[in-house]
Amino acid sequence: MQPTTTQEDGSLWIYPQVDSAWNQKIIDELSIHPVTAQVLVSRGFTNFDQIHDYLYAKLPNLLDPNLFPEMDKAVERVLLALKNKETILIYGDNDVDGITGATLLTEFLNYVGCKTLFYIPNRTSLNKSLMLDALDYASSHECTLLITVDCGITAAAEIGKAVKKGIDVIVTDHHEPTDQLPHCVATLNPKLKGSTYPNRDLTGVGVAFKLAHGITNTLITNGEMSPSKIDLKRYLDLVALGTIADMGSLLGENRILVRYGLRQMRLGKRIGLTKLFTVCEVDPSDVTTIIIASKLAPRLNSLGRIADPNKGVELLLNEDPDQAEILAKELDLNNIERQKIERKDSEDVEAYIEKNPQIFKHRAILLYSTKWHPGIIPIITARIAKQYNRPTLIIAIENGLGKGSIRTIPEFPILPILRENADLLENFGGHDYAAGLTIKHENIERFRERFIASADKKLAEQDIQSKLQLDAKIDFGELTFDFMESLNLLEPFGNENPPPIFYADAHQAWPPKIVGKDHLKFYLKQNERMVEGIAFNMAARRPPLLRKNLLLRVAFTPQINTFLNKSSIQLQIRDFKILED
Repeated sequence: MQPTTTQEDGSLWIYPQVDSAWNQKIIDELSIHPVTAQVLVSRGFTNFDQIHDYLYAKLPNLLDPNLFPEMDKAVERVLLALKNKETILIYGDNDVDGITGATLLTEFLNYVGCKTLFYIPNRTSLNKSLMLDALDYASSHECTLLITVDCGITAAAEIGKAVKKGIDVIVTDHHEPTDQLPHCVATLNPKLKGSTYPNRDLTGVGVAFKLAHGITNTLITNGEMSPSKIDLKRYLDLVALGTIADMGSLLGENRILVRYGLRQMRLGKRIGLTKLFTVCEVDPSDVTTIIIASKLAPRLNSLGRIADPNKGVELLLNEDPDQAEILAKELDLNNIERQKIERKDSEDVEAYIEKNPQIFKHRAILLYSTKWHPGIIPIITARIAKQYNRPTLIIAIENGLGKGSIRTIPEFPILPILRENADLLENFGGHDYAAGLTIKHENIERFRERFIASADKKLAEQDIQSKLQLDAKIDFGELTFDFMESLNLLEPFGNENPPPIFYADAHQAWPPKIVGKDHLKFYLKQNERMVEGIAFNMAARRPPLLRKNLLLRVAFTPQINTFLNKSSIQLQIRDFKILED
């Protein structure tokens, strides 16, 4: 193994583990490219069963929904509602995961004959708890069963009020539970203590899909529905969209759901999604996880941030092409408005950071203001946390109440910190690496002191250095279209399954040029092979490169670039270092 090295700009290069014997066994068994085999070695696969599940798992390999301890109770209650012609309300969180999960259950339950409505809360609500709005909606529409999607696990008090009003509740969620669990008909959450469901990483829409799967199995087993009448594959486009947008892990079962969900999406059968693709100027047959994360998800998320998220469900359920087109265009306009607000608030945050460099004496960042939009801060928080590789909490204050968004690094899980400081918080919830909270303005400074002190105590200097995990060394001669084809086996890429990063030593054929405002275009030569590379936002690092024949070590992800119907392999350069003149 080569040593870990630190680059001049502070990023840590972590070189891959090499196991030549295991690598050769993978090549012999699977007949795959040696570099692709090395990626599997680097990512910790130790036997062929693991590799087979990762590369070739299919829909029949999905886990049995009845592995959820309370699935039978949830299914029984839904089927009772079907029999008694009760009205069911689906209550979803206002992000893409909640919107897609609410769409899935609304569409599915209506399809099997239940009278089903949906409700997604609006951030502009005056209620401190958004779920109270849903209870009012449920009462006014005579709903006797409420099913939460992507929320509810921390809403024990509100669910208690629902039960008093004669409304039964089924919670489907994937967020970490608090000590006080809601008393309801059934709770489906893979993170519950003692849960027997093997996949902890399902997102909210994934859990909603499992409920639909459980109901389907029971209807078929009871002879109440023919297997040919119901095809759960039609909902997998929604599962893929929500899982990718929510940064769900793309390993294990999620990987199967997303892989088949992308296939379903490419068929272009969901009219609302097709119209959204048109607005994004994307051909559905070309859709990838990156396109979903960068183009579709922000437009749907913009509703929950600055507009009415119910319109997201309306769009995804819509079967009228004209109406769907109007809704898709509205989403696009909302997204443009969201970008304007985000730009303004981002500039304000960055100006503050520039004027206050002393914040980097600490290993966490906490910023708050009455000027920032609460719907926008999660985006800015994620960017600041990534840029400075520190736990980051940004709070927007309205009417004396702060709404905060937290993103952190693997070395500093956040939920234990929030639990330790619950006395200062109104409420909180989320995951260990992405969470939200509400806090009174007067408590923020005390919380800031504790939050920063915890990070300073628990994190070492090396923890806050950005890290670059390398998968394999590669020669330019191995960068062929056949090799690129073999990398497709590793898709879909996303959280916990990122595109591979390779490294190679090569000379500059000539110095890099600046393209756009901030990007560098490299011209690299190794033996007789010349390859171009693009390094985004690295123009400031150009001065030491202005010499011909400089030997560089580059870390990159190879991509196929098609221009005027001609394809070539180009490198997306993630980092570089100068080895020698």
